[in-house]
Amino acid sequence: MIRVLLADDQSLVRAGFRALLGAQPDIEVVAEAADGVQALSSARQLRPDVVLMDIRMPVLDGLAATRRITEDRHLHEVKVVMLTTFELDEYVFEAIRSGASGFLVKDTEPEELVRAVRAVVEGDALLSPGVTRRLIAEFAARSKEPTAAADLGELTEREREVMALVGIGLSNDDIARRLVVSPLTAKTHVSRAMVKLGARDRAQLVVLAYESGLVRPGWLC
Repeated sequence: MIRVLLADDQSLVRAGFRALLGAQPDIEVVAEAADGVQALSSARQLRPDVVLMDIRMPVLDGLAATRRITEDRHLHEVKVVMLTTFELDEYVFEAIRSGASGFLVKDTEPEELVRAVRAVVEGDALLSPGVTRRLIAEFAARSKEPTAAADLGELTEREREVMALVGIGLSNDDIARRLVVSPLTAKTHVSRAMVKLGARDRAQLVVLAYESGLVRPGWLC
C-alpha cells in the first residue's frame, strides 16, 4: 500500500483528496494535517510514502515544513509533493530546491492526481511535460550562479550527458530516442546519477544540473 499524508488548511480540499485516493486499492490516506506543524509531526510519527503538502498554511507554511522533512535523515524515504493553486507559484522553485519531488496544481484531473502519487513513489519527479519546460526556464532564470561541483567528477561521460538531458526536461523515453538506447538503459543512467550525487529524485537532479553549470538557461532544445 502507498501511504499518503494530506496537508492542507482547507478541510474541503482534504476531504476531496481523501475520497479520491482512499477509493484506490493500492493507496491509503493515513492522516490529515491542517498546518505545517501538524504535517511535520505526522510525517515523523507515521513516515508516510508521500506527503501532499499545500504551500500556504498557517503556523508553519508548507515550504518550511517540506525543508524540515527533506533535511531529516530519518525521513529520507518520504516524498513531498507541493500543492499549489497556480502552475508557476513563485514558491515552487524554492520547494524543489528544498527537496520536494515536484508539484501538483490543486485543480488537476482526478486520474492525474492518482497517477502522480504512484509515480513519485517510483522515484519520478512530478514535472509534467506540459509544465516542465516553463518551470525549468523560470527556475534557471532565478537560479544562483553556477558553483563548482566536484561531485560531478564521479559521473561517467554518459551519465553527465543523461543528467544534462534530464536538466532540459527530457523524459526517459525522450533521452532514449536522443541517444539511441533503450528506455531501460536511459532510466539506469538516470538512477545511477541520482545515487552518485545523493539526489532524492529526478527533480533534484534538475536542480543540480543547473546549479553545477552542467546546464545553462536557454538550453531548452
